[in-house]
Amino acid sequence: MDEVNDLSDRQPEAPAIPTEPVPPIQSRFLFVDVAALRAKQLRRGARLRFDGATEQQVPKKAERLAMEEVRRGLVQYEVPPVKRNEREAQE
Repeated sequence: MDEVNDLSDRQPEAPAIPTEPVPPIQSRFLFVDVAALRAKQLRRGARLRFDGATEQQVPKKAERLAMEEVRRGLVQYEVPPVKRNEREAQE
């Protein structure tokens, strides 16, 4: 029974904020994809990666918050490599 209480007393870990900002995304399609995935995380209860309390006009929707995080370089992302068959089709 004590183990259950120990787990409930723990605070959730802070979100993993990159130490260095990610370079800005040049492709608007990649920007939308990354922001959409982050918005999904926010809707499921993830913590915001910037302090919205000190900002004057902070959006309220998860999609806008995610776009702001991506714009500030606070969201890590990884582009998967192109598969071999896709490369051959492009040539």
